[in-house]
Amino acid sequence: MRYAIYFTPRQDETLARIAANWLGRDPFGAATKPVEAVGELSAAEVAFHTASARRYGFHATLKAPFRLASTETEASLRAALDDFAEATPVVTIPRLIVTQIDGFFALVPEAPLPALNRFADDVVHDFDRFRAPLTEAEIERRSPDSLKPDEFRNLCQWGYPYVFETFRFHMTLSGRVSSQESPRLHLAIDSLFAGVLQRPVPVDALTLFVETEPGAPFMVLSHHALGRRPARRTA
Repeated sequence: MRYAIYFTPRQDETLARIAANWLGRDPFGAATKPVEAVGELSAAEVAFHTASARRYGFHATLKAPFRLASTETEASLRAALDDFAEATPVVTIPRLIVTQIDGFFALVPEAPLPALNRFADDVVHDFDRFRAPLTEAEIERRSPDSLKPDEFRNLCQWGYPYVFETFRFHMTLSGRVSSQESPRLHLAIDSLFAGVLQRPVPVDALTLFVETEPGAPFMVLSHHALGRRPARRTA
């Protein structure tokens, strides 16, 4: 079993509903459903391009998936999330845009947000005690030879290459897409998300996801509102 600390909008928010329809899965517990054609993309093409993102659900990674340390429990992790959320203010992203990162499409902030990066840094640091050390096999799965020196250092120290100075807030919408297919996919995503991306996005909660067994879809376990409000639990 692995846990992950992500940001995702509430299940009833428009951005979450559109993303769930695009990916074909709602991580808040709804069953997987067939994806639909979007623009010039057939349903089969959408399903193909979203397959890898579908398993994780719509999210932005804050603390990447980890096995629980032997000194901690799920209950202690959820209690710590409550405490952290209560003391942490909401960070608002003025606008998200669609872009391509290392071949895959994602929603990212239109401009740098130091407050958002500090928030992500605090999550990585404060919850590292809950993470069991990576095994050699887990390190190898990250293809360490392909990482830059600072990314490899982060992997060894924090369990994930893309934290602190290498962090970039993003909400993944596809797997890697070839340069030939990119324009069609970009156009389809733009048409689907255009309306909702005109609105600010409050990063107003930490969401605990769980992978119950290797390869299982990640599901929402609990949703912890920021800013001295009680956590909204789903399980």
